[in-house]
Amino acid sequence: MNKKVFVTGATGYIGGSVALKLRQAGFQVTGLTRTDEGAAKLRELGISPYIGTLNDFEPLIQAAKEADIVVNAADSDNIFAVTTLLTALEGSGKTFVHTSGSSIVGDKAAGEYASKVYHEEIIEPLPEKLARVMIDRTVLAAANRGIRSMVICPSLIYGTGYGIHKDSIQVPWLIELALKRGAACHIGKGENVWSNVHIDDLVELYLLAIERAPAGSFFFAEHGEASMKEIGEAINRAFELGPETEMMSLDEAIKQWGPEAAHFAFGSNSRIRSTKARKMLGWNPKGTALLEEIENGCYKK
Repeated sequence: MNKKVFVTGATGYIGGSVALKLRQAGFQVTGLTRTDEGAAKLRELGISPYIGTLNDFEPLIQAAKEADIVVNAADSDNIFAVTTLLTALEGSGKTFVHTSGSSIVGDKAAGEYASKVYHEEIIEPLPEKLARVMIDRTVLAAANRGIRSMVICPSLIYGTGYGIHKDSIQVPWLIELALKRGAACHIGKGENVWSNVHIDDLVELYLLAIERAPAGSFFFAEHGEASMKEIGEAINRAFELGPETEMMSLDEAIKQWGPEAAHFAFGSNSRIRSTKARKMLGWNPKGTALLEEIENGCYKK
């Protein structure tokens, strides 16, 4: 195979997992890192480090031009990194995979249930998510600029990562707060629902997209869903914190996690379906279900 892949976010949870899986699949993988320490850790995993930042211009251009495939898994909201990478790849026919996130369909529900379920063709973002959606659309439009561009949009991700950074955000943050307060917490009633996907299945989707997806493709990634209260109840069972979860106000959540996470990562509904990935790419997620993973899997360390 010997194709060269450049991965941004290679020391992170998603990027690190994708980078290592690509290396194991026979690709030559180079990973962006800001530090010598990160470079040393990447070398230990068999990944060639490229020291720089997302805000660089010439270094990103050079790294992208040297690769056959570019995977951007560092920052879904950095338009400068995206436009720089697209500039480097324009007219090359090379593959560019951009990572988004299903908070783009978040509704700021403050823990209330909503029945709306989104598919790839119907996305109606709130003002706070317009910028991210425009980045996604810029990537997809690059298919008209001679780039095999695509976007993967995961829901709540869980499970142990493969690379340097092993943990996702939402579940570990909820566990940390539950252990601190003696009970799992959710915003308001906690009836808001998030779709979710195991890291193993998500990484497999990246590999399938790189292999099979046509230019201009957008894929949601999910394999089930659960309310924040259900997640909290699973955390309580896993850590023997008792049967009752605790309600927290939106303002409490903002003080704990900041407004972005409070409104969108923990307070919203984010319900998606990945029918397109299953039909177009043959993606068949098989990872342990979220509540089972919390109660009996990697989080019980």
